[in-house]
Amino acid sequence: MADIAARLADLDWTAMERALWEHGYAKTPAVLTPDECAELVAMYGDEARFRSTVDMGRYRFGEGEYKYFAAPLPPLVQALREHAYPPLAAIANQFEAALDTATLHPTTLAGLQAVCRKRGQTKPTPLLLHYETGGYNCLHQDIYGDVVFPLQLTCFLSRRGMDYDGGDFLLVEQRPRAQSKGESVAA
Repeated sequence: MADIAARLADLDWTAMERALWEHGYAKTPAVLTPDECAELVAMYGDEARFRSTVDMGRYRFGEGEYKYFAAPLPPLVQALREHAYPPLAAIANQFEAALDTATLHPTTLAGLQAVCRKRGQTKPTPLLLHYETGGYNCLHQDIYGDVVFPLQLTCFLSRRGMDYDGGDFLLVEQRPRAQSKGESVAA
């Protein structure tokens, strides 16, 4: 998975950091190849790769389904996590400093996982979402315990106009004592 490390290292992290400060999100060029996307999509039917399945309609989370990967994670997912985390942690620590919090995120994924283990957070959180026509995910924030990393990496595995039509990615900024601000991002 050295190729994933190189692709992530080649991203313009300075520009992404600027975008995160300015817009609250950043888009990258494609990081995964079409074959890698297809490989991950194909895993969805293999129940042995997942620790749990959530029917979003059952919990009023939306319409669709998602599955949490089981340990050990697929090498591609593990490589994405390991190599994206350090630059994201550097940005997250700058956010924490600007907010004047006492939080300092470890510089490596292994360091973050050690902190999580000490707090009883041991389950892997990477997941795959699956939508059919009309599917959606309600607005939400992903928090799984006391240890919270403030940034999230989302990879779009399907191609608009080829694998599906419609379906923007909606990001919402909750602002204290003000209306929320939404931004639709075409995948």
